[in-house]
Parts: sequence; structure tokens; C-alpha cells
Amino acid sequence: MINDNPRITLDQWRALIAVVEAGGYAQAAEVLHKSQSSVTYAVQKIAKLLGLEVFEIRGRKSVLTESGQMLYRRARTLVEEAVFLERGARGLAAGGKPEITIAADVIFPTWLLLQCLGKYAEERPATRIEVYETVLGGTDEMLLEGRADLAVCSHIPNGFLGDGLMRVRFIAVAHPDHPLHRLGRELTHRDLRKHRQLVIRDSGTQRTRTRSWLGAEQRWTVSHKATSIRAATLGFGFAWYPEENIRAELEAGALKPLPLKEGGERFADLYLVFRDRDYVDPDTARLAEIIRTSVKRECDRRAREAAA
Repeated sequence: MINDNPRITLDQWRALIAVVEAGGYAQAAEVLHKSQSSVTYAVQKIAKLLGLEVFEIRGRKSVLTESGQMLYRRARTLVEEAVFLERGARGLAAGGKPEITIAADVIFPTWLLLQCLGKYAEERPATRIEVYETVLGGTDEMLLEGRADLAVCSHIPNGFLGDGLMRVRFIAVAHPDHPLHRLGRELTHRDLRKHRQLVIRDSGTQRTRTRSWLGAEQRWTVSHKATSIRAATLGFGFAWYPEENIRAELEAGALKPLPLKEGGERFADLYLVFRDRDYVDPDTARLAEIIRTSVKRECDRRAREAAA
């Protein structure tokens, strides 16, 4: 049992966070809808109670001291945990969710996602589902900002845990009449550099992550995988796509694997991640279970077919 009572309130910690992130006391006051004097007092109170200098003057700017940086990081964690605690408790008290938000990386097969949602709808038809088809950092951001209850992602953000879901095979393809196929030999990355590459834009605001080789001199970047795939079938460029996402185009002969000497295929792992595993409501937990079960069934079926 913890005997010490905290002397600093969450509101005071929020004031410190706001000053740092907004860039000053006046800006923080606007963000928090409080007077500048109350924000200044809150930060000064933290420093006084802890006996630490939080800010120091450098030139004309007030910057965090080393101790202040530590306090800021820990304060963010504390406030975020308080928010998650209240949100999770409300969900448990309600006993169910009227709406579930899921962020699904676009490399997750669309037909499989819809199959999972269809099965869930049979059991809980009244629950609304919000699906965000995300790319790379966009999935991470939805989890980190608390905007997704559940995510299917190719990268587990710091501070989260995830269950392995499936491995996705990417293959380099182009239309059968594309100039790269007309070369009639094994291709190198030098060959690719001379032609247009089709890329799907990272849906995250920072756009710091990349999934594939981006060495072509010409490039079209689009927001949706359907647009990119359509452009490839019309002969406008080459790209690496998840095999499951272009199976129909491959079978119809609209796309053909490029005979690359190396790098013609690559793999990515997908994970199932909860926004807050400690406070998962029954509805979200059931949807996650359906996704896990359906994906495992499909992967097992593919494995049997490959072994036959």
C-alpha cells in the first residue's frame, strides 16, 4: 500500500506539459483555457514542492533543465495513464461499446478484414465499426493518440505489446507489356531506376517510415492501394505489392512478377495491437478474437495448399 499522498495534482502536471509543448506560458494558457498567471503558478508550485529548477534562461529563451526534461517525460506518462485509466473504467462500466475503431494497415488483405467484420456483425449487429485503412506511421499514430481501439499493424509502437498475426509476402510486379518485361532478362535495381515506381503514401503526419526500396528516378505517390494497383494494371509503373492484394490481377494476367535478380520478394509481419490491453471491453476483445481465428484459419489453409 502506498502511504505517501502526491502533493502535485494532475492539473499542475498538465500545465507543465502544456508550457513545454505549446512553447511558452501564454501559449499554454490558451491551450488550457486558463489565465497565464494560473499556469505560471502551477509550474512554479511543482518546482517549489520538489526543490528542482524546471526551466533555465538561455539567451532570451526559457528552456527545460535536465531535471525538467525528466519531469516532463514522466508527467506525460502519468497524465496519459490517468486518461487511459478513466477511459478503460468507463468502458468496463458500460459493459459494451456502441462503436469500435480499428486501424488496419493496407497490407492486411481487404477481403479478409471484411470477412472478419462480417462475422462480427452477425453476432453484434448494433455495434458500429469505424475502419481506418492506414499506411506505415499512420497506424502507429492512431494507437499513440488513442484514436484506435484495435490495430493491425506492421510495427509495434513503443509502449505497446502485440500478438503476431501473419506474415505478408510482397512481390515486385508490372503489367506484362511494361518495358521492364520486354528486356527479356533478369533485372537489377539499376534497371528499375530508369522507370516509374508506384508508391502508397505514408498516412502518418510525420512520414518518417518507409516499407520498400525507393530508388526510381520517376515516382507516382498515391494515397490508396486500389489507385496504385489500378495504375500498375494500366502500365503506368512498377511496384511491390502484398501478394494477397493482387491475387486477382495476377491470375487475370493484368500484372506479372518482375524477374529481379535480387529483391523480387520481401516480407513483413503483421501484429494485432490493443490501445490499452488492461481495459479491453468485451466487444473489442471479441472482434480481436475473430480476427485472430480467421487469420490463423486462412494461414493454415494456405500452408496445406502449398504442401499438397
